[in-house]
Amino acid sequence: TKPHCNATMAASGSDVNASYNIKHLLKSDALYKYILDTTVFPREPECMRDLRLLTDNHQSGIMQSTPEEAQLLQLLIKIAGARNTIEVGVFTGYSLLATALVLPEDGKVVAIDVNRKDFELGLPFIQKAGVAHKVDFREGKALDHLDELLAADPLAQYDFAFVDADKQNYGRYHEQLMRLVRVGGTIVYDNTLWGGTVAGVAVPSLDVLPGVVVDGVLASIAEFLKGFNAELAADPRVDVCQIAVGDGLTICRRLV
Repeated sequence: TKPHCNATMAASGSDVNASYNIKHLLKSDALYKYILDTTVFPREPECMRDLRLLTDNHQSGIMQSTPEEAQLLQLLIKIAGARNTIEVGVFTGYSLLATALVLPEDGKVVAIDVNRKDFELGLPFIQKAGVAHKVDFREGKALDHLDELLAADPLAQYDFAFVDADKQNYGRYHEQLMRLVRVGGTIVYDNTLWGGTVAGVAVPSLDVLPGVVVDGVLASIAEFLKGFNAELAADPRVDVCQIAVGDGLTICRRLV
């Protein structure tokens, strides 16, 4: 059966949460709103919009992928013709729902997160969309679950992976995913520009947003990501492209 989830036109500006403006890296909030209202919101399925708006009210709602980022992930998956994918870091499942909607009927996404409670907030939306059968949720540490996937089948079989989890382990995830994702497959890392702090750009005040850790922790993660970005740029095993979508996305294509 096809997903029970139709595209919907959002009222102009009504869905632009304050946290989106903090995460995007464009120079103009007006330009960002134009992109959302013109290209993103009119094509956003109703089930995704409903889950996004619910998550906006979550204490840690800023962790949610931005709408234009979810749209890009869907396009990348479609271009790749992906059938088997991995998502490391699920939260309430907005990007997971985006993935499941565009996978073929027999496609699968292995979704890993340490917090089942947040995933279960989004699960009714995934079920209503008719794509729950494509989701294989696994609770626990991603490093352990990725090792389990490698042990179960050491031959790379996944077409696509999306990582939006603990930044300090991005390097370790990369080595695991380079064995799990097939040659020619795609690995996407989120938050790799970290609000611009990787380049010393001052971040707007985040203390108005609950659930956000700032100051020393923010700077510490920026240093981790600077190192990770340099490692990816020098990695001869992948094609790499870093783009200023959302909080920074780095797209890798496995070469060997």
